[in-house]
This record gives sequence, structure tokens and C-alpha cells, in this order.
Amino acid sequence: MNLSSVEKKRTNRNRIYQLIYQRGSISKPEIAAQLGISLPTAIQNVKTLQKEGFLREGEVLDSTGGRKAISVICEKNARFAIGTDITRNHVSIVLINLATEIIESTRFEAPYENTPAYYQKVVELITALVTAAGVNPADVLGAGFSVPGVLTKDGQMIIYSHVLQVSALSCSTVSRGLSYPAVLCNDANAAGFAELWRHKYRTNAVYLSLSDSVGGAILLHNELYPGENQRGGEFGHSTLVRDGLPCYCGQKGCMDAYCSALVLSRHTGGNLALFFERLKAGDAELQAVWEQYLSYLTMALNNLAVSFDCDIILGGYLGEYLEAYIDDLRKSVARITTFLGNEDYITACTYKKEAAAVGAALLYISPFIKQL
Repeated sequence: MNLSSVEKKRTNRNRIYQLIYQRGSISKPEIAAQLGISLPTAIQNVKTLQKEGFLREGEVLDSTGGRKAISVICEKNARFAIGTDITRNHVSIVLINLATEIIESTRFEAPYENTPAYYQKVVELITALVTAAGVNPADVLGAGFSVPGVLTKDGQMIIYSHVLQVSALSCSTVSRGLSYPAVLCNDANAAGFAELWRHKYRTNAVYLSLSDSVGGAILLHNELYPGENQRGGEFGHSTLVRDGLPCYCGQKGCMDAYCSALVLSRHTGGNLALFFERLKAGDAELQAVWEQYLSYLTMALNNLAVSFDCDIILGGYLGEYLEAYIDDLRKSVARITTFLGNEDYITACTYKKEAAAVGAALLYISPFIKQL
């Protein structure tokens, strides 16, 4: 068997699996028709993938004349991945399957510490989570760690994190003792990747993370664009007001100083949920704070819209509360935008919690699906 025929078989196998994954349910004749391959080729590959445990039979489909076909679906629990989101005050861990369903999750409330004891606790929680889920460790592809900060291209070191106050921190240190492959990723990039994965109709999008700091992700052609120096999507440090409020980066007037969740939660003792509870109840003082916040967020969104001309997804801590205010925000952007049109491109995130953890796990799910 020559190399070209081996490569052709591998390509057919992967195309078939990806088609079934994307469609959810499809018959073997449809697979052949969609991919332009012979029916015997489709049948043989499906049988092989079924034997390997990656596919299984689905429902009986309506007849178009003759014997009713049985659909083929992916075995979503054939493999799993772990996602861990490390923040200043807590750690969130999820175990997801190939369908990105959260099988098991946990949250550990504790201030971040750059200590062996802290990392050991995280690894113990991950191990316990896999055990609690009853998952065979051999079926776990790997563990992604989401962190706020600038990372090396290979995801093996945090170059610097202002939020965590660490630099030159290796992935091997964070994951020491873990029996799975591990990689680091930026938290906003991870959350944006999770959002794009859930909405496969989007090929391009900008994700704006509005948490205790402002970050983001640029998603082009269904892939993250990290930037030449792994700093793509650092929207929080774009200048919103010249010589404005000081930012933690040392500059003045950054978007972060005007649009982070802290701008709101500082008025309710750091409790963002309480801010929105009181806002909904008609608190006049918080209404004024909210309107001023929206005025700056409107400018930021208009800048992103004219720069990228694509969907804008609002997430981070604030994303959980924005659905009720999206129409007002769209109208506000429409009043100042250069290009009149439909502002439906501005949406709230679908992951209200754990987006970054899911996105970190996807760093192992995504390549597995693409290369199977």
C-alpha cells in the first residue's frame, strides 16, 4: 500500500467523522453524497469507526422509498478533556465530553497562591473530579489551564500575569503530578473559543470579556487569532479616554478603567450580582452608574465594530447579566455608529459560567476531532 492511498484513507475517515460530528445525525448514503465518495467507502469507514467506539447507530430515518435507513451519530463519551480556570479568587474545573457537555464540575474558592501546596490542591481536585465522573483516565485527552495573562506561543509558560502577580511560570509547575498532557491558555481566548464552538455558524467574531479586568479574543475563520506576540485581543488596553483614569498597566484612559466589572461591583462591596439586583429594583444611584458605564461600553463597542466588522460577543463576569440590556446597548451603539444598520451583531454570551474552563478543555477536544 503506497503512501498516497494511506493518506487518502485517513482523509476520508476524518472527513466522514467531522461531517457526522457537525450534522449530529446522518445516514450512510447521505455521507457518500455529501462528501462525493462511494457508498462502500462510506460504509467501510463507518464500520471501522463504530468498532473503535467513536460512532454508533442512531434513529431509524423516514423512508424515501425502499428500506428505511438508520442514522449514524458520534459516540460523545468516547473521549473527554479537562478544563481548569484559575482566577484570583477561585478555581473552576470541568470535565467535558466530545459534544462539549459538562459531565462533572467543581469550584474551589480560595485566593490564588504561587505555591506547591496550591497547585497540588488543584491537581487533587482534577483527579477527584475524573474519579467522581466514573471516567476511565485513559479516555481523558488532556487538561487545559485557563489563566489571565500573556503566554508563550506553545502554551507552556505564563510570561506575565498582572491579575495573578506571577511571571515566568511554567505549565509543568502548575500541573505537576497530573497524569495527563497539559497546556496553558489565556482566559479570554479560551472563553471566546468556547462561544465560537457553540455557534458553528459564526466563522468570524470578536469576544469581549468584561470581568474584573477587560480582555478579549479575535476569532477568524473558526480559529483563534493570537497575534504576532500572543497579545491579540487585549482590548482592555486600547485607549478610550485620552489622559483619562489610571489603568493597572500604568497608562491612562484604557478601556479597562471604564468597562471592567469592577467599575460596577465596587458600588456594592464587590458583589456584581447585588449590583444588578439593586439596579433591577430601581436604585437611582446605581442607575446613574449603569448609564455612565453603558456610555463608555458603547464607545468601546463602536470601535470594535468599525475595526472588525463582525459579530461581537459580550462575556466575562458581566456576560451573565447582559441579556436583559442587549436591546438598549444595540440602540446606544446605533446612535453613534458611522455605518447605519442592524446592530444584532452585538450579543450576550451563551456560556453564563465556566466559559473559560470549557474553552481550555476544547484545546484537546478540537484537535482530536480534526485529526481522528
